[in-house]
This record gives sequence, structure tokens and C-alpha cells, in this order.
Amino acid sequence: MDDSSLFPVTVVGSWPRPPWLIQALRKRQAGESSFKEFNTVADDAVLASVKQQEDAGVDIVSDGEQRRDNFYSFVVEKLDGIKLMTVAQLLDFVKDRASFEESLRALDVPAFAMKSPVAIGQVHARDSLALDELKFLKEHTDRQTKIPLPGPYMLTRSSWFPGLSDKAYPEIEDLGREVSGILRREVLALKDAGADFVQFDEPVLSQVVYGAEGAETFMCAALASRKDPTQELSYALELMNRTVQGISGIKLGVHVCRGNWSRREDVLLKGNYGPLLPYLTEMKVDQLVLEFATPRAGELEVFKEYGDEKEIGLGVVNPRSSEVESSDLIEKRVIDATKLFDPSKIYLNPDCGFGTFAERPVNDATTASAKLRSISTAAKRLRQGIPIAA
Repeated sequence: MDDSSLFPVTVVGSWPRPPWLIQALRKRQAGESSFKEFNTVADDAVLASVKQQEDAGVDIVSDGEQRRDNFYSFVVEKLDGIKLMTVAQLLDFVKDRASFEESLRALDVPAFAMKSPVAIGQVHARDSLALDELKFLKEHTDRQTKIPLPGPYMLTRSSWFPGLSDKAYPEIEDLGREVSGILRREVLALKDAGADFVQFDEPVLSQVVYGAEGAETFMCAALASRKDPTQELSYALELMNRTVQGISGIKLGVHVCRGNWSRREDVLLKGNYGPLLPYLTEMKVDQLVLEFATPRAGELEVFKEYGDEKEIGLGVVNPRSSEVESSDLIEKRVIDATKLFDPSKIYLNPDCGFGTFAERPVNDATTASAKLRSISTAAKRLRQGIPIAA
């Protein structure tokens, strides 16, 4: 019997942007068009993204993050006191520039393409971060909706940069309090507007555990000033719970992966979720949206003691590969997961987005659609109890 409530299919958030949208984004960032003019162009890209998701059988859709340069830098359009800066611009403020440039080359990071939102003054919300995105999305789909937001730790860490931010916020914790308040008000506004699922993106937590000691990353150069991993993870937990404490009536999730800017698997982080789980499971959220389709994510068995703690957003396809995973392979991955997680708590999604960074998508829309169709086919068969091929 088909139970459509089992194994809902969703996305992590981003979708590859068409070339004409990237051109419009560049014009906007160069000050050659208004945000309103850019959004008029982006509307068509959102509609195409939503249709592709729906045609592929996705149950909980996003707007493909089509209006965003990347998953966290878009806040510059909505917050005062924040400036969008490329990694190349930030090089002037990095203590060891030569070492950082060498790291960028090794990590396959284009310094002029990747951008971060940096606090250069007191940060205040000028507009809602994603309410406009939600309203447009709900006008054009009757399916459940997911709104990704930068997590409070990610946004705090990426925005606080020594030499640029410390005049307004002498300590990073000062900015953290500001950020958690902004995000809390955002979640409440999205809830009131009818969002079904808000996902906080915290990929940098893997860097905290598995990055080289003292390393700086393109996403979060301020990690060079980090404390030890235990303290950083405790701070991430504190920020998340301060943000969501007491909020109910909307599904909340946290997404963690190991990087999604390159197809070169050798430059991305690897290591299981074991060191993160004591902190992730204490976050007052409903679901952990995690990467599982790549060997770099480690073994599922580390969840043995935590299987009943949260819902799991099970990453079952690799967004960075050209190969379209078969529905049989996906079913096997889900069956393996049911040995540790209650089937009613398993959601199916890619490991990460298909276009985290607008100018460097890790896949094309055709392949992304095919991967989602394969997930949807697997979900339907699992709901019907069809035996998995040997």
C-alpha cells in the first residue's frame, strides 16, 4: 500500500541559475540595476526552477535560491551594516596572505567568484531576509515549501572579520547576539506567512571538526581566529537554540555537508558525523539534513545511539557528479538507513544544493532534474513496498 506520507522528497535549496540570470545578478551587484529590476528577471528563473522540481516529483519545493548569489551572501540586500566582498578583496585583511592564497589554489576556489557578507558597521534588518521569496513561491505552487536560511553560526562567523568588523562588534559574540535575534524574527515571520519548513545551513561545522588546525576557508576566513572545536561547536549550539527556542508550528532543520563548491572530491572535507552528533542532537530543531551519498560523509553506524533523536534528511544522491544514481541504489541507501532510523522520520534529498554558488554551480539543470526523478521513483517504490533488486 502506498503511504504518501513516508519518505517525502525535497531539496536542500539551490538550483543552477540560467546564464541570463547570472548576467542580471552581475548588473545588480555592479549597481547597474535595482533590486526590484533584478527580481523581475529572477521571477522567471524561480518559476522554471519550481516547475523542474515539481515535474521531477519533489514533495517539498524551494525557489531554487535563484535570487541569491549564494546561500549566505544574499543577506547584503536585506541588512544594513553588511558589505558583499569577494575572497580576493578579503585577502588584504588576512594575516598570512601567501598561505591563504596557497590554500585557495589547493581547494580549487576562485577568489574573484566567491563572495561573503562582511559586517562593517552595526547590523540591522532593513527587510525580511526571505519573506518575499516565500510569498512568490507560495503564489506559484500548491506543494509544501522549504525556505533555506544561513545558520546563526555560519552567518556570524562569515560576517565577523578582524580588521573590518571589530569596530562595531569588538567580540564575535556581540555580532552573534545580533544575528540570532535577526534570524529568530525571520523564522517567526516565515511561520506566520505559511512556510512549512525552514532549513538553517551550517556547512562550516564540518570545517570546525575536520579542517586543518588554524586553517582559513573561502567561506569563513575568520575561522583562523577560532577556538578549539569543542568550544566552537558549543557556541554553534548556543546560537541555534537562542534563535529557535520556543518556536513551534513550523518544521525546523539544520543542514551540514562537507563543502559544495567543487567537483573535485579530493579538495572537499571528509569524516563522519560522530564528533558533531552530541551538538546537533541538542539543537532544538526537528530535522538534520545531512550528506550521505559520498564516502566522505562516513558511516551511518555513528547514528546508532541517536537514531530516534531527530528526523533525518537523508542525502541519497551526489549533487556534484554527472552520473544519475539509479532508483535501485537509492532504495538500498534508504533501506540501510531504516535499520537506524524510524522510516516515518526519513526524508529524501540530495547531499546538498545543485548551485550553491551562482557563478559556480556543481551541476546543470538537466542532470539535477534526472537525479530528483530517480529519488522520487525510489520513494514511490518504497512506499508501495516493492522489493529492491538484488
